[in-house]
This record gives sequence, C-alpha cells and structure tokens, in this order.
Amino acid sequence: MMQIRRGSERGRTELGWLDSRHTFSFGDYHDPEQMGFRALRVLNDDRVRPGKGFGTHPHRDMEIVSIVISGALEHRDSLGNGSVIRPGDVQRMSAGTGVLHSEFNPSPTEPTRFLQIWVLPERSGLPPGYEQRAFSAAERRGRLRLVAARDGRDGAVTVHQDVEIWMAQLSPGGQAEHPLRPGRHAWVQVASGEVRVGSATLGEGDGAALTGEAVAKIAGISEAEVLLFDLA
Repeated sequence: MMQIRRGSERGRTELGWLDSRHTFSFGDYHDPEQMGFRALRVLNDDRVRPGKGFGTHPHRDMEIVSIVISGALEHRDSLGNGSVIRPGDVQRMSAGTGVLHSEFNPSPTEPTRFLQIWVLPERSGLPPGYEQRAFSAAERRGRLRLVAARDGRDGAVTVHQDVEIWMAQLSPGGQAEHPLRPGRHAWVQVASGEVRVGSATLGEGDGAALTGEAVAKIAGISEAEVLLFDLA
C-alpha cells in the first residue's frame, strides 16, 4: 500500500529569511493526520536567504539529520563542533540530554536549501553527539547509497534508531530498487526532479509512505534526487 503526501499539501512557514515546507506537523503548523511516519518525526524543506539562519537554540532527545540540496550551511554547537556542510554531505547531531546549536547560510549571495530531518531516538537521555560524512555524486548516481544507519555500516553516519536513510541521483530511465524485509516500512521523498514510484508519479517535494511492500521501486523520469527511509 502506498500513501502519497504531495509537496503542495505541506505546511509552510515564511519568515522573510526562511521559507520552510513541513511534510509533518512542526512549529505553528499542526495537522493531527500528519504527525510523522514511524520513527520519522520531522521532514522540513528549508530555504534560507544569503547571510541568514537559525540563531543558537536548544534541542534534546532527537536524532537530527541535515542534508544540503544546494548552497551551504554553517553549523556550530555547544559540543565544540563547527563546520560547513555542502551538497553530498550528511550531518547527524544526537541532541540527547541537551545541545545548543546554530545554522547559518554563510554565503552573501547564494541561497541555501537543505532538508532538516528529525528521527525519534531509541531511548531518551543519550549522550549528545555529532558526525558528518561526505558522499560523492558518483556514489549516489544510478543507485541508492546508504548514508545513515543504526550500525553506521559502509561509511554511513550513525543514527540511534532502527532506521536507514538512502540517497540516489537518477537520470531519465534510471532505476533503483530497495528490498523491504517483512514488517519494514519505507518513506520516499523527492528532493528534486520527477520520479515514478510504483505506478505513481512524484515531483519535487512529494513523498510517499510504503507499507506492506516487498520492494520499493523508483524510476527516474527526469534528472532527480531521491531519499528513501527504511523504518521499523
């Protein structure tokens, strides 16, 4: 069974410097029918104007994954980490018992677009932690590349939950498949371009929940970038 969440149906926050689209309830956007999918709690598509960003603010008891689609994002936190993430980079911050961080677009001219992903942790009170890895376009071209997993295998960042995050860049006619073990679920999110998932056509910002399927099949219609979440 597949349920589609169209990008046009998402919640939206506009603050001048920020244009954010919310797949699930977040901040002032609340929809009791859209409170997340399995352990995936937040999936925000954020566009940040040049030189602007999120000032220092707290988090706790959440696994936060940031993936830049275009531009760059500068990160600083109370653990002493400071870095700039760019397309192909995957950043994981375990908020755990508490962490302060800020995120800014360091460019004076170019906007930043990134996906802010929150995953519920396997338990509360984990030690705060940070990790960042780069995944080349070649690694993601024409196939799903594991970028986050509970066991951190194959160079993926470690997420403290029974979840896997995969990324693919597909050309027109390109295909990627991901088998789903019994009892597993998938969420497919289109970051850019247009793809076909099963018999449905999904465009930028669209998402789809797959339940009871043996395999997730994704085919490129145009040049596209896609995320797949494999969830318990």
